Amino acid sequence: MMNVSAAPAPGDFVHPALFYQGQAEYLAGVGGFVRAALAADEPVLVAVPGTRLDALRESLDVTGAEVTWTDMTQLGRNPGRILAALQDFADRPSGGRPARIVGEPIWPGRSRAEVLEATRHEALINSAFAGRRATVLCPYDVLGLPAAVVSDARRTHPTVIAEGKSLLSPEYSDASAVCADCDEPLPEPEPGGNVPRFDYASGELGEVRAYAETWARGTSLSTARRGDLILAISEAAANSLAHGGGSGSLRLWSTAGGGAVAEIRDGGRLADPLLGRRRPSLASAEGGRGLWMIHQLCDLVEIRACESGLTLRMHIACS
Repeated sequence: MMNVSAAPAPGDFVHPALFYQGQAEYLAGVGGFVRAALAADEPVLVAVPGTRLDALRESLDVTGAEVTWTDMTQLGRNPGRILAALQDFADRPSGGRPARIVGEPIWPGRSRAEVLEATRHEALINSAFAGRRATVLCPYDVLGLPAAVVSDARRTHPTVIAEGKSLLSPEYSDASAVCADCDEPLPEPEPGGNVPRFDYASGELGEVRAYAETWARGTSLSTARRGDLILAISEAAANSLAHGGGSGSLRLWSTAGGGAVAEIRDGGRLADPLLGRRRPSLASAEGGRGLWMIHQLCDLVEIRACESGLTLRMHIACS
């Protein structure tokens, strides 16, 4: 049995899933984790959905200086943003003390597309945090979430805590296998997927931007959100020209809620699944800055790789 209240050893990363049923179990499990961190004088980040955040604050009754509180419905609106935020917290100077993080990236009401990207995040966090002295506790509402989501949590977490017991998960899987299962075919836009395609090639980045700007003016997006969309498209198209074979295609369509979706297809590859999800270093030559910016601008980013190339689907909400 493993005790997640104990500090990890130097170089150890601990990543348990906490299965809870109801608020009492939630407050006991997450609250106990936070209290243990505070008793050890370790930095704590709590990133959970807003209603859970309020309940934890009330039950713990700690000052803002002791715990960093973050609403995961904002931070994790795009699951592709979560990893870098957790890494940023873990890497803060703390006098050698390990970081304690509560991260709840999946909650009832998430769309299927969001759940897939959040599951991908949970799989990738194990390699992304390798070598960091930190614990990331991930609560899962086993009564409110589909059984498949809970099953995937057993695959993405080395240990599982349920009914007060912490045990190794026999279903824990390699990240590549989990990510491959997250690559479900992208659905065609409604109705019927009959969306015009704009093809572009080297030297035509300006034409891509002009096409997108003209289309965006006919949407319900605010000026700020139109700006986010145009910049995300520009970054994606620039990646196509630099790394995707020198050409690509763009499709644009509106959603029922007044948002917009932009899809870029090209002949590129995604050699590193962490590109765009971790903050790129200014001194690094590994790239990923364009994809990083796209994740910051968009409310959801879906990436699919196949033999013919790469598909990048970017979602912008109305507000």
